[in-house]
Amino acid sequence: MRHTIGRLPLRIRLTGTAQPVGRGGPLMEVRDPHSFFRRIGANGLAGFKESYTAGEWDAGDLVGVLTVLVENADALFPEPLERTRGARRTGEPGSRHRTPKAARADAAHELLALFLDETLTYSCALFRGFPAEHQLLSAAQHRKIDRLLDLAHVGPGTQLLEMGSGRGELAIRAAARGARVLTVTHSAEQQALATRRVREAGAGDRVTVLLRDYRRVLGRYDAIVGVETVEAVGAGFWPEYLMTLDRLLAPGGRVALQAVTMPQEQVPGSRAAGSWAEKYLCPAGPLPSARALEEFTGRFTGMSVTARDAFGAHYAETLRLWRERFTARAAEAGALGFDEQFRRLWHFCLAHAEAGFRSGLLDVQQLQLTKPAQGTAG
Repeated sequence: MRHTIGRLPLRIRLTGTAQPVGRGGPLMEVRDPHSFFRRIGANGLAGFKESYTAGEWDAGDLVGVLTVLVENADALFPEPLERTRGARRTGEPGSRHRTPKAARADAAHELLALFLDETLTYSCALFRGFPAEHQLLSAAQHRKIDRLLDLAHVGPGTQLLEMGSGRGELAIRAAARGARVLTVTHSAEQQALATRRVREAGAGDRVTVLLRDYRRVLGRYDAIVGVETVEAVGAGFWPEYLMTLDRLLAPGGRVALQAVTMPQEQVPGSRAAGSWAEKYLCPAGPLPSARALEEFTGRFTGMSVTARDAFGAHYAETLRLWRERFTARAAEAGALGFDEQFRRLWHFCLAHAEAGFRSGLLDVQQLQLTKPAQGTAG
């Protein structure tokens, strides 16, 4: 790694040296070179993250540094070497040291409330323009939700199924349109929070929040919506997930999915860059490509992809706002018991995710899947 960094658009300065080495670009300050290189040698990508969390290196432009490294992950951490290091990995930090996506599954409401807007929406927003402003984040989240509801043709009388309740905002917006909503989650804490927010919004008579595995949901629905849920089921279960949607969707109905994707050639398991994203962004499983989702839909279901829109730059802006809000509220995080090491981990994960979208390694898509009406040739 020492030799490769010297060829990147990145500067690195080791403690005790006067001038940084490198070919320009953002600056990495390595405060403890011995520990930094030891961790990387032992644990590869995980060691790089752990070294930042431990305060052994830092950067004024962390996103800029990580963007360079994401774009060159294959050269820095070749796949065979990374597999060998992975076999010797000692393990990730404990329960207070999870990545943002894992913490969402644990329903770490206290922590997320520090940087999410009042909608408590933990997925990509949709902005009118860049740079995005903090006070417009909630409006951008509603814009994203409304576009999904439009894709699913949700309106008065629609029987809507939401896969993954989040904190109830989408169900509340759908109920305001006159839909009747069943929203399902596997988290008891999410169920309790979403139920409370639905009740406070006056939508309790139109929304049911159900604690249930998505595969055990019954019934037929005019429309189904899922926001960043397909990534969590795991690559081996993508066909089953799509077949479940097909089973639950009434003829003539529509599914609207929002999914974080990777280019087909960089799906995790085939390249180091993919492994990087899988370790830090979506520990539950690899990220799909848009092409894979379209192929699986055509092969395993009676639905077809009838619309698709990519807007990865909006996720980079969403993550920037979250990261800045989290940094500004560091003292409050400390008062809640999240120590400096934990806060550095979250700062790294948010910055790294932002770098993934800014580099183009990651994208986010909204897809409309349509099921033919009865009697229609498909």
